[in-house]
Amino acid sequence: MATAAAGEELAVTAELSQLRHWEQEQDTLKKRMVERDQHNEWTLESLKRVGGVDISFIKGDNINACATLVVLSYPDLQVLHEESMMVQLTAPYIPGFLAFREVDHLVTLVRRLEASRPDLMPQLIMVDGNGKLHYRGFGLACHLGVLLDLPTVGIGKNILVVDNLDKESFHAKERAELQHRGDWIPVVGASQTVWGAAVRCVEAAINPVYVSVGHRVSLDTAIKLALATAKHKIPEAVRMADQLSRLFLRKRAGTQ
Repeated sequence: MATAAAGEELAVTAELSQLRHWEQEQDTLKKRMVERDQHNEWTLESLKRVGGVDISFIKGDNINACATLVVLSYPDLQVLHEESMMVQLTAPYIPGFLAFREVDHLVTLVRRLEASRPDLMPQLIMVDGNGKLHYRGFGLACHLGVLLDLPTVGIGKNILVVDNLDKESFHAKERAELQHRGDWIPVVGASQTVWGAAVRCVEAAINPVYVSVGHRVSLDTAIKLALATAKHKIPEAVRMADQLSRLFLRKRAGTQ
């Protein structure tokens, strides 16, 4: 019993040490985060290539997953590039620090494309996950954008409750105000900070997506991009990355 207790204590100590290290690294990266439009090579009118990234898990397996990068042409949203690869998420999951489990694999996919086909590099990446709308104001989209120094946008499928946001009241506000495609409302917490926006991307989809700043893109531009790239509820780059990663896992399962 004493040996088991000592082992548990060591595990807790290791996790706390890891957490402190991640907090310091996250705080350092956050200082480099830019919440305004800063894209020297494109505007909404001249944008040509939009990327999307996603990581999908094998059911019942929290370690083995599929990371996917897709690049779409803009504005016609045709697939220019896609790559999926199996990855192992060996870092522990700690709420608020998900990026440390996932971001290196996404960086690898983008760097591989940059090395092999720089002409297909996305000018902006939409991330299946949150940006500023995050417990520490620095989600996966922010983390990826800062590491790559590329404009990024977070696209969340479910509301993340931050800053004492009243979830039930907010959902009631969504139902009342998000009546048509293009309608959106800000996600504002108790501190009156604007963390992101709930956006209804298409007429047919009642539920919104949650758009937030990642890096080098303003919230206003992020909302416009989400609407301009949505054929369905979810902007197409994220939707395609999600579909391709799940298809990759199904095909892999079928060959085993």
